[in-house]
Amino acid sequence: MKITLAYKPVTAGKDDGPDRNAQKACQAPRFGPILPFSIHILMKDDFMDSNAKIFVAGHTGLVGSALVRALTRRGFTNLIVKTHAELDLCVQAQVEAFFSEHRPEYVLLAAAKVGGIYANKTYPADFARINLLIQTNVLDAAYRNGANKFLFLGSSCMYPRLAAQPMRVADLMTGPLEPTNEWYALAKLAGYKMGQGYRLQHGFPFISAIPANLYGPGDNFNPQDSHVVPALIRRFHEAKRAGQPSVSAWGTGSARREFLYVDDAAEALLFLLENYDDGEIINIGAGPETSIRELTEITARAVGYTGSIEWDASKPDGMPRKLLDNTRMAALGYAATVSLEEGLKQTYEWFLENQGNIRL
Repeated sequence: MKITLAYKPVTAGKDDGPDRNAQKACQAPRFGPILPFSIHILMKDDFMDSNAKIFVAGHTGLVGSALVRALTRRGFTNLIVKTHAELDLCVQAQVEAFFSEHRPEYVLLAAAKVGGIYANKTYPADFARINLLIQTNVLDAAYRNGANKFLFLGSSCMYPRLAAQPMRVADLMTGPLEPTNEWYALAKLAGYKMGQGYRLQHGFPFISAIPANLYGPGDNFNPQDSHVVPALIRRFHEAKRAGQPSVSAWGTGSARREFLYVDDAAEALLFLLENYDDGEIINIGAGPETSIRELTEITARAVGYTGSIEWDASKPDGMPRKLLDNTRMAALGYAATVSLEEGLKQTYEWFLENQGNIRL
């Protein structure tokens, strides 16, 4: 059903237009009036009850922990979470038994094997196998046990390596993937298409979203398999403590990314869970692009490191650019609100306050 809901208007920005080479940056996302656009949304009466059973798969990870925070802030009281020791999502029998016992009404699949360039290059089979198993087991069990809604989290690496910028959903599967993470990307593409298949064949309410590069509290700071932001934070933190005069950074610094604070992403995902009902995946953009060189310098300032940065051009840069076309979310009035500078500052503060609990 297509309807118009009267949300508080927000000021349009340059990313609201058709220019594929421009977008905009930003406490909680806002949702404004729905513009003329082919987006399916739900009636207010269909919104989630605060006592609904909600399974957040991967609740200890970056996105999962942010979803739990957001759901708790919104007053949801019946959250179902399981650690890996309690429930191995790669084991079909365990997943089927869990769903048969708990029968969650809403399933948020934030569990995945993720990592940066080094991890993807070193463990390609693991990235393919583990993600395919998790997606298959959880999606099928959710369908067989009558879940009301299923949210699948995609990744911007699903787009072709040289996709036009900003990247539109129509660009998916139109060219070769980035070689440094193609196994993870292929697994994510398979999960998305499988969910579409369940929706087409069984009418299962599957939706999916591709957020921009995420960072924030709850991230993985292990230097062997972390993404760029936590890797830089840890590297600069340790260099500052040790008094090192310089820090080495991978690549040339020329690659460009957009970075989305994870709590902004969680709010957007919950909005989609309550309002969006379309089989086509939707982008959640953050705003302007930032070069890895700029990101590195901003992170050094956030940590308080004053030494020099030396670039190792023998290491790969990854995809040259990854900017998401945010038109559809902008049509819903969405805008991320935490700036990169503020987000990095908050992430480093969380890193300092949680030394005994973070993944190192």
